Amino acid sequence: MNIFKHKIKKIENKIDAAAGRRKADILFLNARIVNVFTGEIIKDHVAVKNGYFCGFGKYDAKEEIDVKKMFLAPGFIDAHVHIESSMVTPYEFSRAVIPFGTTTVIADPHEIANVIGIKGIEYMIESAKDQLMNILFAIPSCVPATLMETSGDILNASKIASVLKNKKTPALAEMMNYPGVIYKDTDVLKKIITAQEFQKPIDGHAPKLTDKNLAAYVAAGILSDHECTNYKEALEKLRLGMHIMVRQGTCAKNLEALIPAINHHTWRKMMWCTDDRHPKDILKHGHINYIIKKAINSGVDPIRAIQMGTINTSDYFANKNIGAIAPGRRADFVVFKDLKDLKIEKVYAKGILAAEDYTLSLNSNLKSENIPYLETINIDINKINLKIVCKSDKIRVIEVIPEQVITNHIIMGGFQKNGDLISNPEKDLLKIAVIERYSGKNKTGKGFVKGIGLLNGAIASSVAHDSHNIIVVGTNDNDMLQAVKKVFDMQGGFAVACDNKIIESLALPVAGLMAQQPMAELELSMEKIIKAVKDLGSPLKDPFMSLSFLSLPVIPALKITDKGLVDVEKFKIVDLHVFKNKLTAK
Repeated sequence: MNIFKHKIKKIENKIDAAAGRRKADILFLNARIVNVFTGEIIKDHVAVKNGYFCGFGKYDAKEEIDVKKMFLAPGFIDAHVHIESSMVTPYEFSRAVIPFGTTTVIADPHEIANVIGIKGIEYMIESAKDQLMNILFAIPSCVPATLMETSGDILNASKIASVLKNKKTPALAEMMNYPGVIYKDTDVLKKIITAQEFQKPIDGHAPKLTDKNLAAYVAAGILSDHECTNYKEALEKLRLGMHIMVRQGTCAKNLEALIPAINHHTWRKMMWCTDDRHPKDILKHGHINYIIKKAINSGVDPIRAIQMGTINTSDYFANKNIGAIAPGRRADFVVFKDLKDLKIEKVYAKGILAAEDYTLSLNSNLKSENIPYLETINIDINKINLKIVCKSDKIRVIEVIPEQVITNHIIMGGFQKNGDLISNPEKDLLKIAVIERYSGKNKTGKGFVKGIGLLNGAIASSVAHDSHNIIVVGTNDNDMLQAVKKVFDMQGGFAVACDNKIIESLALPVAGLMAQQPMAELELSMEKIIKAVKDLGSPLKDPFMSLSFLSLPVIPALKITDKGLVDVEKFKIVDLHVFKNKLTAK
C-alpha cells in the first residue's frame, strides 16, 4: 500500500507541475524544440520539474535559462550495446559516454553473464544505479551462445525469469541461437515463452538468415535484428515486420551499407546501436551522436536521423518515460546550434546539467563504486598444449575480414615441421587457440587464421566472445604461451609477447573483461598495446577487437572455441583437417 501511495504521489506531482500549480525547477527559454512525434521544429519554452518535463510555454520557475534559439532534442538512446566491450565498468561508461548526448542505453550484459552468471548481471545493475545515464539491462538469452563452447555459467529459462520479472528490464536480449529457434530446441523455446509471458520484446541476432529459416525465426516472436550488413538483408527483414537496429561499432560498421534501406516507408522501424564500441572510437568520434551525424552526412534527413535515435527506440521497447521532449517524460535532452553539424553544447539528464562542450559537468555527482570479481581465471598454466599433429595436406582456415565480425571459411595447405602444423607468417597463416578458463582442465581448441598479419610474436586476450575463454594467436608456440601466462597473471586483459618475453600488456581484472580506471586512462594503455601489435606486423585497426570475435560461434562463417573449429552455417564442430574426399571450397 505504501508503494501504491508513493506512485500516486509521484503522478500527482507530475500533474501539478504540468498544470502550472507547482513552480518548475528550470524554464528553458527561447528553444527550438525537435518534436520527434510530428517531425516539427517548435519555437517555445520548456519547463522541467523533479527531473521530468512539465510542458511548453510560460511557467513560473525557480530558475530561467535562455538557450538563445538553440535546438533542444531528446537525449539519444543506444538500442543495443555491450558495456563490457568498452572495457570499463558501467560507472566509468556513464562518465565517458553521456557527454556525447547518449542519455539512455539498452545494455546486454551477456559478456559478464557468460563469466559469472546472474551475479554478473546483478553487479552491472548495481554499478549502474544512481548514475545520470539511464542504463537499462536487457536479460541475456544465450549464456552460453551455443553448447559448442564452455562458459562460466548457464542461464536457463528459470534463471532468466528470475531477473526478467523486474519491471525495469526492457527486453530479452539478442537470441543468438537462431538454429535453436528454427529447429525448435525446447530450452530455447522456453526462454522465448518466458519473455512473452512477461510481455517483453525479444531482440534478434540473425546474420545472413533468409527465406524460410528467417520466416521461422520471426514466427517464433523475434522482433528485431542488429546483424544486417547489406540493403537486401535489411529489406527482407523489414518486409517480415522486424525492426532493424543499424549498427556502427568498432569492428562491425554497417551504417553506409544500410543507408539505402532508410526511406519514408521504413524509417519508423529502424534504430541506431553501437553493439561493441572500443574506447578510442568513443573518445575520438563519439557515440550515438556520431552515428546520427554520419547518417545526416549520408543524406538522411536530420530530424529523421534524430527520431531514429530517440522515439523509435523508446517506442520499440514500449518505454514512455524517455525518447521525447514531452510532459511526464524524463528531462533528458541535448542542446546544439546546428541540425546538420550536431555539435553538442550541453547535455541534460533528469534535468541536471551532465556535460558541457563534451566535458563531464562537476554538477553531475556520479557515485563511485566498489568493484568485485577480480579473480575469475582458472587455468593450469604449466599444462597448456598448443601442438597440432598434421593429418592431411589441407586445413580449414578462418579468414579475417577487416572491420567485420563475420569471417570467411577457406581451405589452404598447412605448413609442416617434424610432423606438426605450425604458423607460416610469410603466408599470413597463424596458429590460433582458445583455452577454457573456468575449470582448470585447459580444454583447448586449435586452428589457423589468416588476416591477423603478425610477422613475429603472439597476442592473447581474455576478451573472447561470448564465453570469454583465453584466445591466443601467434607465429610460434613459445610466444603464445608467454602471452597466455601474462593474461593469467593479470587475471584478465591483453598481452603481447615476442622473443619469449612480454613487450606490452593491459590488465582487465574485472571478470577478465573490464578495467578499474577511467576510459581516457584506459585508452592511453590501449594505444600502446595496439601499437605494439602493429609493430609486429598486423595491419588491423584494432587487432584485439578482431581477435575477440573469432571465437563467437553464432556469426558466420568459421570460428573457433575451446571445443574446436565451428562451421557456423552448418552449426557444428568440424575437423581442422580436410581430407581428399571432403575438399569442397567454401
